[in-house]
Amino acid sequence: MKNKLKFLIGMSLKRKIKTKWFVLANIFLAILIIGVANIDHIITFFGGDFDKTTKIYVIDNTNTYDIFKASIDAGFKLTEDSKYEVIKYDKTKEEITEEIKNNEEEKDSIALVFDYDEENIIKVSMITHGFVDTLNMTLINSAINSVKTYLAVEKFEISEEELLALNTPVTIERTVLDENKDSAEENMDMIMSTVFQIIILPFFMLVIFLVQMIGAEVNDEKTTRGMEIIIGNVSPQVHFFSKCIAGNLFILIQGGLLLLYGALGFISRTFFGDASGVGDVFNQVTGMMNELFTPSFVSSLRYIIPLVLILMILTFIGYSLLAGILASMTTNTEDFQQLQTPIMLISLIGYYLAIIAGGFKGSIIINILGYVPFISAILSPSLLVMGEFTVIDVLISMGLMIVVIYLLIKYGLKIYKVGILNYSSDKLWRKMFKALKN
Repeated sequence: MKNKLKFLIGMSLKRKIKTKWFVLANIFLAILIIGVANIDHIITFFGGDFDKTTKIYVIDNTNTYDIFKASIDAGFKLTEDSKYEVIKYDKTKEEITEEIKNNEEEKDSIALVFDYDEENIIKVSMITHGFVDTLNMTLINSAINSVKTYLAVEKFEISEEELLALNTPVTIERTVLDENKDSAEENMDMIMSTVFQIIILPFFMLVIFLVQMIGAEVNDEKTTRGMEIIIGNVSPQVHFFSKCIAGNLFILIQGGLLLLYGALGFISRTFFGDASGVGDVFNQVTGMMNELFTPSFVSSLRYIIPLVLILMILTFIGYSLLAGILASMTTNTEDFQQLQTPIMLISLIGYYLAIIAGGFKGSIIINILGYVPFISAILSPSLLVMGEFTVIDVLISMGLMIVVIYLLIKYGLKIYKVGILNYSSDKLWRKMFKALKN
């Protein structure tokens, strides 16, 4: 029996792995993941220029050019490889307009004209060839507001002490009564919730792959009548477990490959170095992760990671059992595609609940749903890192998932034994209840 089980598992894995689809899909995923990690280098290679300097011409009629330039410098922290150059322009507004309009080298330049305004203190005109992106507009608006503040101080004779008092931010003195809470890690639950939301997306995709693969394989064997030959040599129980085990092994292999592609992406990024522009985003993410990995957080990972992995593996097993049972009662792929819709909806509900859970901390309904099998693998980890769930709660979720797996094996096998050789066109649920009665 063991040899037959190993043989069927090996054959099933070969059917999944030794295919052009699997090779091409993984080549595509590897290129995609590594490419996204190095998107700035790719854009630069095909002609994108992250280091191109944007010129900001200033026609200053308010004697505030130095204030504006200093604000731009402080706002973007200009360095030698800066993307901005602030230039004082001594000609007229019409001349700079013509230059930006007709000179190809000045197409990306920005011209600003500063004038006094009795009602609003300062009036600014902006001349550009096209639209201005959000980053540039935010930076320029901030610098102009600094100029306006400076002119307002002069106009209304506000003292430096008064201005300092107005602009000094309020210091909030925090008192956290829970001795187990560290104020330095107050936002860690939010950050970790976001991290888990990123992690559960591949999990959600792997669940879809798992359900579709098992259903397609069982339906293929039934459609070609190969099922009759297989069941003539092995028991339905062995056949059932071989499909579930092979499906889960394939998913674990695919998940490991995804992790490998992600690692290669960051290794290649380290090898090529960071380009400016998009590279700054990766630097910010890296800095955030460095702040995240505090000693207390690292110690918590010792139990968070094993619990999450075990719960996910149990959920994979549950989905594979459910997919095999349902597929055995269908007679064609179209019927199974209709049946897998509820399975996908269950997984999708868990995915979206994990995303919105951070905005509904303390919600009884979401906390209850964190125990529900199939949903708990996605939702429980988010609730755990937010402090809504304890380790005991996650263990309860795991226990409930194990109970569901036991029920699926006990009663699902009865349905599977009858269903795999049942080619009747009767309604699915009627066939399932008949199988259970028998």
